Amino acid sequence: MNATRLSDAAQLVHNDVFSRMTAPHRTRVSKLAGKIPKGQESPFGDFPSDYRRPTPRTQLGTAGATLLKSPRPPTEILSVPASPRPDALKKRSGIGGQTSSLTPRKDLPPAAPPRAGAFTRRTIAPSEFRRSYDRGDLPIQVTHCGTANKVAWKVDIEKLDYHHYLPIFFDGIREKEDPYRFLAVEGSHNMLDRGGSKILPVVPQLILPIKAALNTRDPEVVATTMKVLQKLVLSGEMIGEALVPYYRQILPVFNLFRGSTKNLGDAMDFGQRKRMNLGELIDETLEVLEIHGGEDAYINIKYMIPTFESCVVAS
Repeated sequence: MNATRLSDAAQLVHNDVFSRMTAPHRTRVSKLAGKIPKGQESPFGDFPSDYRRPTPRTQLGTAGATLLKSPRPPTEILSVPASPRPDALKKRSGIGGQTSSLTPRKDLPPAAPPRAGAFTRRTIAPSEFRRSYDRGDLPIQVTHCGTANKVAWKVDIEKLDYHHYLPIFFDGIREKEDPYRFLAVEGSHNMLDRGGSKILPVVPQLILPIKAALNTRDPEVVATTMKVLQKLVLSGEMIGEALVPYYRQILPVFNLFRGSTKNLGDAMDFGQRKRMNLGELIDETLEVLEIHGGEDAYINIKYMIPTFESCVVAS
């Protein structure tokens, strides 16, 4: 039996399904913390700005007014708990029960220096892909299959305007929620596979979406961006050389996460097929950039990543 390899987008969906078993509220916590954008308030979009959204207090007030109008006896009416007094003392704020002593007070230990937060995940802003998909401007839809979903294109990919659509799809790589992430990643791979000579003129417009995805510093988003970047370099001639002037925008994050490898000792990493090890992905991407970047690629990579060693053997 021939096993069909899952695409990168389908693999991300499978990882989310498995992660919900161990961390079922991960996405909700990220939304509450403001790390990823929230969805729309209704199927028809967000409510108007002047719309008064119901809150627990207003809902309780409406329920209380309904109960007062009901013919039930007063004993059955639910009592609303009284709010605490504004002059009430908080815990450990009073002076009662405290003791005094003549022993000199010990100095508190000095505060530790603040963390730099270089590896902290950044807030992911809503992408242009999300806005375009919500408006129905993209000619794609999800085809639900047995083991992995696919992208159904409503038009022929060769007839698309790559100057308009390819930057939008690259901008959606940083999404963390489906269907935006699945459609953006799978659509980017499909367009790169069948783009041909249309991709090279669009390279300057792809730098800002790539940089925005890398600057999220989310390991999953960074790994997905590495895979798409490798596909971009290998999708046509001269694309690797066209990326050389933009190394200063995309390589700083490479230098930051290059040492993020797994040290398992003599154990076996059964997740190698997922290609989510950032250190190995960065090394692979740098080798692809050097091989296809021309004679100026190595010196520019070395300038941004001093520990990089060339993989090209000089003849």
